[in-house]
Amino acid sequence: MSTDIRPSLGLRPVINVSGTMTSLGASIVVPEAISAMASILPHFVEINDLQRKASGVIARLTGGEAGFVTASCSAGISLAVAGAITGDNLLAIEKLPDVVPEKNEVLVQMGHVVSYGAPVDQAIRLAGGKVVLVGQATSTHRFHMENAITDKTAAAVYVVSHHVVDYGLLNLKEFVEIAHAKGVPVIVDAASEYDLRIFLEQGADIALYSGHKFLGGPTSGIVAGRKELVRHAFLQNMGIGRGMKVGKESIFGVMAALEAWENRDHAGIRERETGYLNLWKRTLDGRPGLTALIEPDPTNNPLDRLRLIVDPEKAHITAWDLADALAKGSPPIIVRDHEVEHRYFYLDPCNLHPGEETIVAERLAQELDKARASNEIIATPIENRSRHRFDGALRWPD
Repeated sequence: MSTDIRPSLGLRPVINVSGTMTSLGASIVVPEAISAMASILPHFVEINDLQRKASGVIARLTGGEAGFVTASCSAGISLAVAGAITGDNLLAIEKLPDVVPEKNEVLVQMGHVVSYGAPVDQAIRLAGGKVVLVGQATSTHRFHMENAITDKTAAAVYVVSHHVVDYGLLNLKEFVEIAHAKGVPVIVDAASEYDLRIFLEQGADIALYSGHKFLGGPTSGIVAGRKELVRHAFLQNMGIGRGMKVGKESIFGVMAALEAWENRDHAGIRERETGYLNLWKRTLDGRPGLTALIEPDPTNNPLDRLRLIVDPEKAHITAWDLADALAKGSPPIIVRDHEVEHRYFYLDPCNLHPGEETIVAERLAQELDKARASNEIIATPIENRSRHRFDGALRWPD
């Protein structure tokens, strides 16, 4: 591990057991991408030509016909939707989002309208798309989608995420079948997904990935799929995509990360992560009020996480107070707490430097021992978290 620069910047040296979260920097960038970025930074290149080179690498890894690199997966949603609306009409591209072609409706299942730090539907609206919600939050049937498609439908967006409702909705194959029967292209938001090929193989016209999550590349998004639709999305760099552009280092860094992905020891990584999970489970098993379960990823990524269920009466602390104590301590441990009101949180092993798994175990034991020694149950109202969730952002900068 390289020298830790964070203390010199006045930043907390957090340990990430939350996962590939953008708010924490997403992932540990692989050495191949770091080297590639450093090697190209001193030189001038023709960006469009470099993007063509990236297209070849993206096509090979995803099975798509073409691809390009943009600022983020969220940017990819906006660009892909804009491309479906404007095609290669350069004047229409310049006028988005104020002046929009009549065919601008974009279908999304209601249970897929989630936030990844910003709302999915906002990324569509930024492109001039009119969001048409399909079905209800927990129920979408064929007739909902079939009757939502009109002559104004430009595209349909499908979201793959642990945030979406995971029951009662149309699966991707059925979603694609219904859309394609009426000539509607399907765009898949697969930001945090491990499998780079499955979504295009299941019929999606465009698949969107994060370049900086499981791939371990620089902050970026990858647009891959049918050549014509990819080209129409790429042309948006002359319009709304200008503010979503990437530099030479990001494009080349993503290329290197993709090529490193081909040679990565995925089985070895899973074995190491399993060791971390087992260590944490041993640390937690037998402690009053705690249930530690090793569970598979809900979107079928090939990895497991540890779910820690907390009974505050016996553990003397709530799940959210334990999560907060870990985050406030030294060193800070940031857990995956997006469902903490249900009295559990997750520990994700995919972004640890060697030795940090032991620190996590020690900090868990430390905070749990402290809670058990307390005469009263540590139980702040869960409403406090909601009330103060955005305090840090709202007072930025200090």
